[in-house]
Amino acid sequence: MNPFPLLQSVLTVVLAIMFIGMGVLHFLPGPAKTMAAMIPGPLRSSTITPRMLVVFTGVCEIAGGVGLLVPPTRLAAVVCLIVFLVAVFPANAAAARQPERFGRLAVPFVPRLIGQLVLILALVIVAL
Repeated sequence: MNPFPLLQSVLTVVLAIMFIGMGVLHFLPGPAKTMAAMIPGPLRSSTITPRMLVVFTGVCEIAGGVGLLVPPTRLAAVVCLIVFLVAVFPANAAAARQPERFGRLAVPFVPRLIGQLVLILALVIVAL
């Protein structure tokens, strides 16, 4: 018996729950305010506000999580979520240097990097 399909199924559900849950946090006032403060200066403008970016990334995470659960969209969701993880890493790395400002969201750099790489690996396993 090959345990790989079971591993893929479990990872798919766990990742979907995680991304949907993290996406929902983008709509809660406290976490959303902190996430908006994490947006790097070059991405701030009068047209696209940090809050709009937080909402956008929350929608991306929720859509990606749901996409993982729908077999025809799974591969696209995996690719989009990997791009997403790479795209948000600079903001997370910047926050890691300011734990006094960002509290629990300021995961130290090395654990954050390892976590992002583990998530990317898990997504690749789901896509195989």
